[in-house]
Amino acid sequence: MKLKKLNLSDKKQWYSFSNTLSSHLERFINYLQYTKNASPKTIENYSLWVNRFIDYVWDIDASEIKMMHIQDFRTYLIKQGLSPKTVNYHAVGLRSFFKFMLRNDVETLSPEKIDLAKIPPRRVSYLSEQQVQDILDAPSIFEKNPLKILRDKAVLATLYGTWLRVTELITLKTKDIRLSENQFSVIWKGSKLRSVFLTQDAKEKLKKYILSRSDDSEFLFISLSPNSYGQPLSRNSVESLVKKYAELVWITEKVTPHTLRHSFATSLLRRWADIRSVQALLWHSSIQTTQIYTHVDDKYLQKVHDLLDKKPDFDKNIDVGDEKFADDLFNE
Repeated sequence: MKLKKLNLSDKKQWYSFSNTLSSHLERFINYLQYTKNASPKTIENYSLWVNRFIDYVWDIDASEIKMMHIQDFRTYLIKQGLSPKTVNYHAVGLRSFFKFMLRNDVETLSPEKIDLAKIPPRRVSYLSEQQVQDILDAPSIFEKNPLKILRDKAVLATLYGTWLRVTELITLKTKDIRLSENQFSVIWKGSKLRSVFLTQDAKEKLKKYILSRSDDSEFLFISLSPNSYGQPLSRNSVESLVKKYAELVWITEKVTPHTLRHSFATSLLRRWADIRSVQALLWHSSIQTTQIYTHVDDKYLQKVHDLLDKKPDFDKNIDVGDEKFADDLFNE
């Protein structure tokens, strides 16, 4: 496409420069969208967090921002009833915003001055392997519609066996799944392509479900309701499905699709998977995020401790100069 040549008046308008926060926010959003290729949800969140700050301090000049503005804004959010974790999200958004401005030679507050509040370690909810199996088997017991049985079993097995989030699950298309292979790819945050691995159980249930369908919908998991037949399952539908079967097998604690993801990670660690491999499978950018799953029961830690009572293998060579060995030993 041929670009339009600017005339003199256009150039004057083009080079006019506003230093207000709102004008820089517009540039920041464009940067996230067109340069960083951020997801729509990321752009929405950053826009929300920074806009709240601008509404609070008014649309002042970027150079006028002081640390007291940040402190007062943080206090305001807490008084509004926001949790410390949510307040930290706003702080992260402002850090990125100010970093963007400084990178573009705009004088403003240094993002390094914005601290994050200490958050208590997150406790994750997870199920025992028997509870997971009870949920996976529940459609055969409590559902009558043959196709719905196959679909629900495939949904549950795929959620548990692939660590997919609901958003990724409901956007899957049938052509994305190759039953002759044990893995497929999905588009993740920031339009990144990621590999997803299938358990044999998930693969078998997907095969039965796909082969039983006679519709022409391109989506893998579809609604079977008369008024929305063939449409992709909604997020609420998947969450309700998981909740329903958990309640039907008498699991009293709250169970969500993310609970199955937590249970997946826990099951791997119980089988002695190393935490960095689990980190890669869960797509965590930081090992600290994965460490919330190292809550495995004391009996598993006891097994590790009991290794001291075993006779050492003096024939096994351990290179203490090995970089990975040293990292695991001293930094984890």
